[in-house]
Amino acid sequence: MTAPAPDVVVEPDAEHLARAAAEALVARLAAAQAVHGSASVVLTGGGVGIAVLEQVAALAEEPVRETIDWEHIDVWWGDERFVPADSDERNEKQARAALLGRVGVPEHRIHAMPASDGEFAEPEDAAAWYAGELAAAAADGHHVPRLDVLLLGMGQEGHVASIFPDSPAVEDGRTVVAVRDCPKPPPTRVSLGFAAINAAEEVWLLVSGGGKAPAVALALAGADAAQLPAAGVHGSRATRWLLDEAAAADLPG
Repeated sequence: MTAPAPDVVVEPDAEHLARAAAEALVARLAAAQAVHGSASVVLTGGGVGIAVLEQVAALAEEPVRETIDWEHIDVWWGDERFVPADSDERNEKQARAALLGRVGVPEHRIHAMPASDGEFAEPEDAAAWYAGELAAAAADGHHVPRLDVLLLGMGQEGHVASIFPDSPAVEDGRTVVAVRDCPKPPPTRVSLGFAAINAAEEVWLLVSGGGKAPAVALALAGADAAQLPAAGVHGSRATRWLLDEAAAADLPG
């Protein structure tokens, strides 16, 4: 099935982008809970990704129209640095400080990727375990559960999650992959593969900064995913590019 054409939303700057994305995320997850009784979200790290979570936490303290029942939301991650659990580089640690610990998401709903000082010494074993966790939560015949919104950042060279240009992960058909020798530190990571990312109902790419404008334009023009992985991701129902004006600078019109 052909993926729907992406929506592009442009905000004035990174601060407005984070606030707008947070408001949209609250509304989308609240709507999913109204339909299904629960919701699921895949988190990302990075400056804008964590800023969005901080804004969601702020919204939880405001009398907004839509509210999330935090006891009935499952939280997953798109990728994780394979470092010790207490490392400040862990996306999980940052997300707990920015949002999860502030709104009271139950521990059994938080599906963190393994740390390097945990049960698994090798990232390949950690990736296989996380793939099993996704499969166990999925409906019969599926490898991943319903993922209402999957958030992604994008690097200046076009990487998403921990899938970098020309990485073997681009061609890997597994739902979760180990990634070694990443071109930016830390070099060892665990990442969802395209098979899991593109199974999400909605994929939202959060991109800020003029340095990423060329990659944004190339991705939206249909670049080869091997050279620019951001071009290879999409939601099964919707794909949204949430940009600030600097990141959108090279788009036509």
